[in-house]
Amino acid sequence: MPKILLIDDDPSFCMMLKAFLQRQQYEVETAFTANDGLRLLKSSSFNLVLTDFRLPDKDGLELLPQIKVLAEDVPVILMTHYADIRTAVRAIKMGAFEYITKPINPDETLLVIQNALHKKTEDSADAAPEAATRLPRFVMGKSREAAHIEEFISLVAPTYLSVIIEGESGTGKEYVARMIHERSKRQHMPFVAIDCGALSRELAGSELFGYLKGAFTGAMKDTQGQFEAAEGGTIFLDEIGNLPYEVQVKLLRALQERKVRKIGSTTDTDVDVRVLAATNEDLQQAVANGQFREDLYHRLNEFKINVPPLRERDDDVLLFANHFMQQANQEMDRNVAGFDEAAEEVLLTYTWPGNLRELKNVVKRAVLLAKGNLITTQDFPAEIVTFTPALTEPARVNGVTAAYAGIDAYDTDLKSINERNEKEMILQMLERVKYNKSKAARLLNIDRKTLYNKLKLYDIEA
Repeated sequence: MPKILLIDDDPSFCMMLKAFLQRQQYEVETAFTANDGLRLLKSSSFNLVLTDFRLPDKDGLELLPQIKVLAEDVPVILMTHYADIRTAVRAIKMGAFEYITKPINPDETLLVIQNALHKKTEDSADAAPEAATRLPRFVMGKSREAAHIEEFISLVAPTYLSVIIEGESGTGKEYVARMIHERSKRQHMPFVAIDCGALSRELAGSELFGYLKGAFTGAMKDTQGQFEAAEGGTIFLDEIGNLPYEVQVKLLRALQERKVRKIGSTTDTDVDVRVLAATNEDLQQAVANGQFREDLYHRLNEFKINVPPLRERDDDVLLFANHFMQQANQEMDRNVAGFDEAAEEVLLTYTWPGNLRELKNVVKRAVLLAKGNLITTQDFPAEIVTFTPALTEPARVNGVTAAYAGIDAYDTDLKSINERNEKEMILQMLERVKYNKSKAARLLNIDRKTLYNKLKLYDIEA
């Protein structure tokens, strides 16, 4: 019987969830503080940890690495409120298996637990005989923004340039890095991804560059660093802005001289590695603040690719949603065919602060809850269905008051515009939203079909 450690400071919630999980044939022990949970981990073995993100004595970002020290292979699932989603996404990058939002849905929670306990690692899954029938892990967008990214990837991939990939968490920066590697001359050599945010100040140097036996307490044998592991290939440094300042000096030397020195060694090792770096921070501001070395920034910034957030890529939202729906169908043996019109409108209206990861979780949950062959708004979390974009200071377009916060544009009712000005209004709106027809229709307060009819009527090419 799998054993679960449940950590939450709400005793009644713990009692309710424990009873539910016990009915599903799980053994459950509870703790009301992070430190109590850590003590239980030290004294007993568990198959899974399910913890609230905000606890009286620690939050998830503090607790997660401490759990990993005590039980490295035990999956950790975070429970969080929607206000903490951005931080929960960061916790995923630090090694958490998944997060679920409160108030929790019992069926969703059970599904995530089952996936955590039974799902094989991605590498072993890709190596399995059935891997050929799996959906691709990544899907290319069709928006103008996606086309620009693909163009940049195609241009820079064959070169040896270092690249900085900028974008919010969950926007697909690793996808960009992998595509650059796979289209380069190094495609048959290793691709090594490292989350710099998960590297402690004490261990970052040894993780990147390796160490010799006896170099420090616990160094029991000579160990290869990630730069040597990526020899001949590509190393991807995710969230590089979190790299300790003193390690930045060694990284600069590795880039300039193509040499690394293991901790405890007096000699250098030659390395041939292309470096791709990603960040969700403004590195130029970090340089100005003295938090990031200016010389390292310029050495990395031989080419830059910006990955826009999902809220700026409306043309890609439904494409990604359908991809995630197919993945969920495959994982859960379901047969959902798509989204109804109202559900699609919700997907296009919501601003997705958690970007692709949040979209994937919402779609997976909806596939699980769908009662028919189409996903409806009833299958989405209430906070997404009831979401209303905030309005900014109104602007005026041809005398019509308008505003819309999400794209720094305007929101008006096309039906109230005199027909004589209608064509000009449509043209201005299309130009303002970079010819994103879905967004233009929404801001003009008409449906997409009506907009397409108007484009045809006025002979507008878009």
